[in-house]
Amino acid sequence: MTQHAAMPMVVDTDVGTDDAVALVLALRDPGAEVVAVTAVAGNTTLPNVIQNALYTIELCGARVPVHAGSSRPLLRQLATAAEVHGGDGLGDIGLPLHGRSPAATPAVEALIQAAREHAGRLVLVTLAPLTNIALACLADPQFASNVGRCVVMGGTGRGPGNVTPVAEFNIWVDPEAAAIVFESGLPLTMVGWDACEADATFSEAELDELRATDTALARFCVDIQRVSRDRARAAGRREGICIPDPLAMAVALDPTLIAEARRLPVAIETRGSLTSGQTVVDHLGVTGATPNAEVVFRADRGRFMAMVQRALA
Repeated sequence: MTQHAAMPMVVDTDVGTDDAVALVLALRDPGAEVVAVTAVAGNTTLPNVIQNALYTIELCGARVPVHAGSSRPLLRQLATAAEVHGGDGLGDIGLPLHGRSPAATPAVEALIQAAREHAGRLVLVTLAPLTNIALACLADPQFASNVGRCVVMGGTGRGPGNVTPVAEFNIWVDPEAAAIVFESGLPLTMVGWDACEADATFSEAELDELRATDTALARFCVDIQRVSRDRARAAGRREGICIPDPLAMAVALDPTLIAEARRLPVAIETRGSLTSGQTVVDHLGVTGATPNAEVVFRADRGRFMAMVQRALA
């Protein structure tokens, strides 16, 4: 029987509660080899992101270097999401998130090295503001062409955002970086907030069922959602919570999970007083721009949920 080499992957992340679940999916998938994790500020501060990533990797029994990246957006002040992820980024449940050290190589250098080493094969999964990725594109003109696939959790293909009426958090935090990335020539697959809300919303019953698996990973991945669950209950939302990053990771691990997608031109709004951070998706072709991203609208939710259950078992 022919043995296929594992898919080389780099995960660029601002490890909050959904990023951690996505990392577990990648680290537990036998078909993927996570060669590096690059950390960037977003959901929480960079020191928290580094500790959260290292803790999650350790919990999975894996050995993957975590490289420190940008502590703020290219041109803007950092805005975090403690109201969703907690002050420590992992739900403020008392985890020992301290004392671990990142690799010596900075994130941008690690990204460029991985893309060169695995040219044409590397799968880059971005779960965060795109600051590190933009800096890699600027530092190495060959970076974009060396990446085999780049799956971005960010933006919205159609419908509203999750932090402003039109913008999703990862793009909104650093729209200038996102504009560089979407103009870079990277082979982009965009898994937006709309796709995640449709197919990565977990009901209270589904979360309880996952936790009832009663493995260390299942308890971790559900318990860190505490702040999000409390916030949803306080707002009277009974449908559950959206945990977006695992869906982007699932699409990266298995592109056949995509149920509906189109290649479309996507531009990033950086200046609008009401629209900064919007992913402007040209559904009608009126701009004449060349499509630069595969925009995912729906995924196979049943297969996605089964993938999560297997990873946590």
